Amino acid sequence: MFAPARRRCAQAVANSKAPVDSIPKFLLPRCTAPRAFTTTARCESKIGSLPLSVPPSVTLSVIPPKTVGGKGARTQSMSTVHVKGPLGEMSMEIPSYINIDQQSYTLSLTEDATDKKQKAMWGTTRAYLQNHILGVSEGHSAILRFVGVGFRASVEDTATTVTAEFPGQKFVNLKVGYSHPVELCIPKGVTASTPQPTRLLLEGPEKEVVMQFAAKIRKWRVPEPYKGKGIFVNGETIKLKNKKVS
Repeated sequence: MFAPARRRCAQAVANSKAPVDSIPKFLLPRCTAPRAFTTTARCESKIGSLPLSVPPSVTLSVIPPKTVGGKGARTQSMSTVHVKGPLGEMSMEIPSYINIDQQSYTLSLTEDATDKKQKAMWGTTRAYLQNHILGVSEGHSAILRFVGVGFRASVEDTATTVTAEFPGQKFVNLKVGYSHPVELCIPKGVTASTPQPTRLLLEGPEKEVVMQFAAKIRKWRVPEPYKGKGIFVNGETIKLKNKKVS
């Protein structure tokens, strides 16, 4: 809006022979020199740069890289990390450009540290490995709360609507307002217990399997915002809405 007027004033000041000290500062032409940017250190991953927390009861070993993928598929060199603890043994394949120091248990990038994919996998790999270490040492758990009239769960040895996938498999029987029984097979490696009729405790060494089974149970009664009924996982809450008035 004021740019044309400012340019005209600057041109008049440039053509005049008056001393610069006598000219108001707002009429002087602005400095058009480029901004000077400071050079800072490269920002590393806050998660990937953290060392792994390995307790004394857990052993971590790394197998050298090998090529994964057959003919006609994209081949990739992958290393294998074995994690063994009192609750079991787990393995995970990691890209070859991620190096694990066996002494300090820190992860670093060995190829191109500026590549966006490698930087993203740096923190992701560290998070997955830490979950595996915690799983074989202490285990992962999920607590499901059943909120509603008559909502409850029980652990049964047999089921009528589903068949066992392996010998000794147990089943979770849900009573959440349906006329038919809701029976779900407990995945291998996961143990379920009911400390209370309205509480279901899932435990297992692999976090993905435990949380995926908890999400599968939650789908039968997703928490609704009007009465607050449903199946809540861990510390999940929901904000109640006002009832619709026609």
